[in-house]
Amino acid sequence: MTVLLQTACSVDDALTLKVPKEGFEVVQHIPVNAEGRSQNTLYLNPRRIKSDEFNSSELNTLIDSMYTVMLRKAGVGIAANQIGKSLQIFIIEAKADNPRYKVLGSVEKQVFINPKIINVSKARKNFWHGCLSAHGEKRGNVASFEWIEYECQNQKGEIQRGKLEGFAAVIFQHEFRHLMKGTYLDHANHLLPKEELGIKIKTGELPFFELANDTLPILIDGYQLGIALDEY
Repeated sequence: MTVLLQTACSVDDALTLKVPKEGFEVVQHIPVNAEGRSQNTLYLNPRRIKSDEFNSSELNTLIDSMYTVMLRKAGVGIAANQIGKSLQIFIIEAKADNPRYKVLGSVEKQVFINPKIINVSKARKNFWHGCLSAHGEKRGNVASFEWIEYECQNQKGEIQRGKLEGFAAVIFQHEFRHLMKGTYLDHANHLLPKEELGIKIKTGELPFFELANDTLPILIDGYQLGIALDEY
């Protein structure tokens, strides 16, 4: 399968808060060793948001633009490097009427800047992931921690700490994986087409959001708790 690289920004612009006049497109996954991967923001180290960038119109406009793309694509989360920005920012939100995930309940909108994970549960849950950056690709089953405790900054630069459980924890780890570089496709060893997966989950042939065994790959494998992403 040939996967095209969608460049939402130039290499230089990727490190800025600048929003292009034409808006953003979603950057797509590129397989390991494929041409273009080394230039794809999904696989480049995102930089921290600096102290003088907080509470600025540029930062707020960028985050609003990210959110607009997420809603347009009917996603439940989006990271800055998915729109061509190598920045440590992501958003999560699952609306109660989302047809794909309403069985898991709603997740309030939250913006995470310069995030790190400071603690995780021992228990892990399986989840079949799709992604805005994996359009047309198979779903992949990977393990996420049942709950996580995080530290980040808000748009004003204030330190925020909290705990997320259930579906909110899954979305957080999915977006955090992006900022660690990559997607679920780089880690899942069990992939199924969306239609086939839906049938098997509906008939009970496959588990959905149940406790995972130790053989299932961990989505954020390799992350050391408490470490800032620019040190990763």
